[in-house]
Formats: sequence, structure tokens, C-alpha cells
Amino acid sequence: MTPIRLSLMAALGQPAEIDFKTLRDLLETEDSALSKSMTVLSQRGYVLVRKGYVHNKPRTWLMATPQGRQALQRHMAALQAIAAGLPEPAALPLERPEGR
Repeated sequence: MTPIRLSLMAALGQPAEIDFKTLRDLLETEDSALSKSMTVLSQRGYVLVRKGYVHNKPRTWLMATPQGRQALQRHMAALQAIAAGLPEPAALPLERPEGR
């Protein structure tokens, strides 16, 4: 997961909508980078994107899906395991098995 996607998912960790502008400012990123990340996460089913209008101005809201929140939890657990140090890797075979 790229840093911007990780940050986006972390910001959306609670089951509530956040508007695009607020996320952009919170993550201190450019519109294009946030838009690209939003599209990728939406395609993976991690983020719901809702578009609408407020006082005749277009607005976009994002919300993490349950699947997205679970993926974030798994990713964070993996990062914590890495930070804590991984166990010694198993001994690798000296020769490759036939046919590979």
C-alpha cells in the first residue's frame, strides 16, 4: 500500500464520511494524488465515493467500507510485526527441486 493510500485509509478509519477537500488538507497532498488513490481504493472495494452538491458546488465524500477497514487492520498488523522484528527465516534448501 502506498503512503498516500495508507494515510487515506487511516483517515477514513471511522465509519463516517469525509469530504475530499478535508482529506486533501489533512493528508497535505495534491488533488491529483488524492484522486488517483481514491480511484484505486474504490476499485478495490475499500472506499465508497459519493458525489453531490452543496450550494450548487460539486462535492465528493469518501467513506471506508467494512472490507477497507479490515484490510487496513491487516496491513497495520503486518507493519507492527515488521517493526517488532520478524522471526529467523527457515533454512533454505541448498539445491532447487527438480523441474524448476
